[in-house]
Amino acid sequence: MNPSTKVKFGRTNLEVTPFAFGAAPIGNFSRPIDEAASDDMVQLAWGAGVRYYDTAPMYGHGLSELRCGHSLRWKDRDDFVLSTKVGRLLKPKKRSEIEFSPWNNAAANEMVFDYTYDGAMRSFEDSLQRLALERIDICFIHDIDRFTRGDAQPEVFKAAMDGTWKALSKLKEEGVVGAIGVGVNEWEVCYDALQQHDFDCFLLAGRYTLLEQESLDKFLPLCEERGAAVVIGGGFNSGILATGAVEGAKYNYVPAPFEILDRVSRIEKVCKEYDVPLPAAAMQFVVAHPAIPSFIAGTRTVDQLQKNLDWFSHHIPGEFWAELKKQGLIREDAPTPSA
Repeated sequence: MNPSTKVKFGRTNLEVTPFAFGAAPIGNFSRPIDEAASDDMVQLAWGAGVRYYDTAPMYGHGLSELRCGHSLRWKDRDDFVLSTKVGRLLKPKKRSEIEFSPWNNAAANEMVFDYTYDGAMRSFEDSLQRLALERIDICFIHDIDRFTRGDAQPEVFKAAMDGTWKALSKLKEEGVVGAIGVGVNEWEVCYDALQQHDFDCFLLAGRYTLLEQESLDKFLPLCEERGAAVVIGGGFNSGILATGAVEGAKYNYVPAPFEILDRVSRIEKVCKEYDVPLPAAAMQFVVAHPAIPSFIAGTRTVDQLQKNLDWFSHHIPGEFWAELKKQGLIREDAPTPSA
């Protein structure tokens, strides 16, 4: 699969590459990445033909946006698509007074949730300033899910469907942004949002992977029907589909339970039989769905990014996917590249 072949982004006029650069790690997620390494990764992605870049104010308390803007500033702005998010405002504060976890050595900004109309407008303008680019192509409402907001989720969701939706709709009507959507950890939240408003797109952290296909029941069919694009981040389920079923493997940010380790081990046996790297299968499976134009890959090093690009391009025979279905390791109705 060619990571640089542009594909249509749902019903919009945008085109993205099926391999996207995820800029969360260059916000210094978990551990620091220096400026040179951050820029080197963006330049490697660009040289490989990657033309879709995703960031957010949350990533490194603004550091990711600052770094994305720095690395992309002198590219032809019409040559790439950039997405960011609203839902958090950043306010300058002393480093000693900021709780940065899980970010390391991030920008000196405190994060405050804000899903009001004015808050969304302010967030969008602030992102433009940090990026120092003339436009943002795609804007997602960020983290209105149960994973992030817990018991407050219903109230937060309602606020976003009122205030934030109105703000993004106005920005789209004015031609300031090309597509608007929701970026969360649960497909059910996206499904609810699409039933309420005519969103163009969604960003899901996992929820449609080699290990999870429940979104085939209702959400992805509705996206196909409405022409809404779905971008998948976290397509390795936070680790195990990249590392394999090794000791300490992570599944959705926690140690993988036995049943997941067993399932991945069975997938790995098929991978070995057909000489397919597990991460290659994980990446290519996701973008085979007609509603999913792009897989967002977040990497920490140039070498890691190059491996991802190689996996995305690795040839996978159709018989491999047929065998996974035969063994019940992926759903029968799951689209595969061979189809």
